[in-house]
Order: sequence, then structure tokens, then C-alpha cells
Amino acid sequence: MINPDDPDLSISKQCELLELPRSSYYREPRSGETAENLELMRLIDEEYTRHPFYGARQMRNYLRREGHRVNRKRVQRLMRLMGIRSVAPKPNTSRPSKEHKVYPYLLGGLDIDHSNHVWCTDITYVRMPGGFVYLTAVMDWYSRRVLSWEVSATIDDSFCVNALELAIRRFGRPEIFNTDQGAQFTGKAFTDVLKDNGIRISMDGKGRATDNIMVERLWRSVKYEEIYLKEYASVLELIRSLDQYFEFYNTERSHSSLGDRTPAEIYDGGFFDSEAA
Repeated sequence: MINPDDPDLSISKQCELLELPRSSYYREPRSGETAENLELMRLIDEEYTRHPFYGARQMRNYLRREGHRVNRKRVQRLMRLMGIRSVAPKPNTSRPSKEHKVYPYLLGGLDIDHSNHVWCTDITYVRMPGGFVYLTAVMDWYSRRVLSWEVSATIDDSFCVNALELAIRRFGRPEIFNTDQGAQFTGKAFTDVLKDNGIRISMDGKGRATDNIMVERLWRSVKYEEIYLKEYASVLELIRSLDQYFEFYNTERSHSSLGDRTPAEIYDGGFFDSEAA
């Protein structure tokens, strides 16, 4: 994909042509944790995918049953590092900075009945050999289509902003954009893009991960159908593999909740009766 020795095209230009964020090319998986902690994080990730309502206490109990001598404080730190939150009040990536504005949740009782009505986003943890990275995606709520995504070795707001801007360039803009209350989404860099494009901002109620349930379902699909089945040798290999998976997810993987059609079919004009499905 990327040829660092190309005499005519810089790395920046190659990334732009491939719609690959330059940060994703340069960044290696984050490490610095012990092998034991990386193994605990693997187990936490898999158990959280099965039981997203688990908080630090329940996760500690699970790890102890698996034979690991850990205390709650250690589990809390690892979950915070991974960006994992339960449906209980969120003590980690979903804690907004004090100077960031939190917007009301706009989706309660809303009949989301067409593409580009509501978009949503979130961040998840992806393990790598000897380290880990983070994945964010922008999804159309009605069709479940993944509109853009990006990988980063750090959990700052820049890769979330990049994914948002890419989705808008590709697909226009939604009427409403829903996120959780994480600092990446309440910050000025992210909300200014939404406001500049005339998009109404919606944020989950505190401690209500189910308010953004569409992305939570996406993460389960991505992990069980792609990430847990493979060992990626590099970030570039992960990006290539995710690119293939999201193309499959959008254009080939039918959803019973969409009347056995694909997200791309629904997004591009298909209609489905959610009650009949």
C-alpha cells in the first residue's frame, strides 16, 4: 500500500490517495505494559464484549475465577487505559473534561426512519502482539452502514475528528450526531466540526452506554468476526484487514434487523419495516 521510497509521491500524498490517515501509517501499537497486564487486557476485552455491563468489580471477580490475583484498583486502571466502560456511571474515557460542554440526548422516543437522519460514533480497544491500538468508526444509525473509521495508538481526539471529517466528505452530513460524553467527543475540535456543518449534537445520558447501542453492536461484530480470529503483525496489516472487513460488513453481510439486506442496500435507498423484521 504505502511505499516510503516512492520518488514521486510523499507518504502524506500516498496516505491521502488511499484515504489512510497519516497518523495510522506512522504510529506503532502502544506498549509499555507488562506481558501479564497485556494478557489481563486481552481477557478483559473478550469478557467485556460478552458482558458490556461489567464494571471493575465484576471484571475483577471474573479474572480471579480465571486464576489471576488482581485487585479492583488494577482492573480499574486497565479498563480506563482500554477505554472500557460499563452501563454503570463511567469513570474512564466517557468522563468529559470540566471545560467541555455536554449536550442533551436527542434520540429518546425519536423515530429514526431514513439514512443520514442520525450518525453515531464510539471508540474500542484492539489488541496487537505486544501492545494495542484504538479503533473509532462513524456509523449511520438507520442503515448500520459504517461511513468511516480510523485506527490510532493514542486515545486523543484527533483520530476521532479525522474519522468525522472523512465521513462528511464522503457522505454529506446527518441531521443529528450522537456520541457518549467522552472527552474526545465533547471537546471543541470535535463539536466545532458538527456545529460548522449545521449538525445537531446529541450525547448519551451519563452511565447509559445503551444510548449508543448501534455502535456497541458493531464492535461485537467486528471483534467476533474479524479481530479475535486473527493476529496482526503490524498496524498496517490491521488496517488492510479492517478495510476488507468493513467492505464486507457494508456490502455483503446481511442483517436480520434490516430485513436480511445489507447496510449499503438500506443506506442507498432501501426501506425496511423494523416491526416486521
